[in-house]
Amino acid sequence: MSPLDQLGAMAVFARIVETLSYTQAAASLGVAKSSVSKDIARLEASLGVVLLRRTTRKIDVTEIGRAYYAYCARVLAEQKGANQFLRQTTEEPVGNLRVTAPVTFGNRAVMPALCRFVERNALVQSDLELTDRTVDPQEADLDVVVVISRDPPDNAQSRMLMPIEWGLYATPDYLSQHPPVRVPDDLRRHGFLSFRGPAHSPALMLRKGKRDVELQVRHLLRVNNSTAVMRGTTSGLGVGYLPQYVANEAVHAGTLARLLPDWSSETRIAYATYLESRYLLPRVRLFIDTLVEYCQEHGRALRGT
Repeated sequence: MSPLDQLGAMAVFARIVETLSYTQAAASLGVAKSSVSKDIARLEASLGVVLLRRTTRKIDVTEIGRAYYAYCARVLAEQKGANQFLRQTTEEPVGNLRVTAPVTFGNRAVMPALCRFVERNALVQSDLELTDRTVDPQEADLDVVVVISRDPPDNAQSRMLMPIEWGLYATPDYLSQHPPVRVPDDLRRHGFLSFRGPAHSPALMLRKGKRDVELQVRHLLRVNNSTAVMRGTTSGLGVGYLPQYVANEAVHAGTLARLLPDWSSETRIAYATYLESRYLLPRVRLFIDTLVEYCQEHGRALRGT
């Protein structure tokens, strides 16, 4: 028996084990019952073992037959998976795309990329939820979860979108009415508005060359949304700890000034995360490609670099 013929006979054997009927197995495979009987006889002869014991009343699977079935089932599952992969790879994207992203980054980067995706894929219905709460892609019924964190999430696959650099900002009026900030220690005399999230520490971390400074600062207000922090900062309430892509426009307009520009602060990374099983869907794969494409094209402008 050739390897190709054996694969066919393995499929026949697996269906008989699953149905315990030659007739049902033949019907499900679309072949004659006599063909099924011949395939099993040839398979047993080729292997030199008895896989099935058939009487007029029932079919018994032998012990070696049960063990062999486990291998057959795995081979057939791999074949099914390969076929599904090819279908999903070549099919036109359709269905519902469900995405969630942080509010500010979602407005600045994800929404424009999603609009581009929708224009290209008219058969996909897209849902975007903007939220600053932590979302677990394994628990939520979502295709793509955009997160901003130090490291890639360990509970899902991910692709990097762009770095998110943070800095210190205040209005010119605020700076003219409060003690000057020339070195990091001067920051202790100021009140802070900062982002509150699981990946952010209450302490302020700054670096210049090989020198690292950790400061415990006084937080006037902590908010889980960068746009809200921005609004408080531009009102002159205090020193805002903000992503550069949020503050850059106000800096160029002269409504905010960057403090200690020679010192770098923390950097987070924006990731598109997804479950591996979802990535096989054309709509998910193509949306992530579009999002990566948009961030590559506009990343420098978003960061103001």
